[in-house]
Amino acid sequence: MADLPVLIYDGDCGFCTRSARWAERLPVRMRVLAWQEADLAAYRTTEDRARHEVLWVAPSGRVFGGAAAVAELLKRCRLPWRPLGWLLSAPVVRTAADLVYRWVAANRSRIPGATPACQLPPEQRPGH
Repeated sequence: MADLPVLIYDGDCGFCTRSARWAERLPVRMRVLAWQEADLAAYRTTEDRARHEVLWVAPSGRVFGGAAAVAELLKRCRLPWRPLGWLLSAPVVRTAADLVYRWVAANRSRIPGATPACQLPPEQRPGH
């Protein structure tokens, strides 16, 4: 795999795109790609998975999804973000983070700034 980790997000989703732009400003070296523009097979993942969760592909090739992807991203950052990443990985917090992540993902079309594509069922979104 590459030297840099890769953050893969849904480029059709306004909330996801804003979140990816925020992540690009964090103190970490990484590549940021919309899944619609990524060679998902090269990253050892699938379109189905990329449609449903943000992905973090470590340089080792290991793929993390959802809240675990966010935790891995933060663990690669400098202070003050790194401890938050480790906290999100702790067993009890990880369970709560997974629940919050799933709620946000399921309701992203209702979050201010969502695009019309976010409101469509996944199979009807552009590029699908």
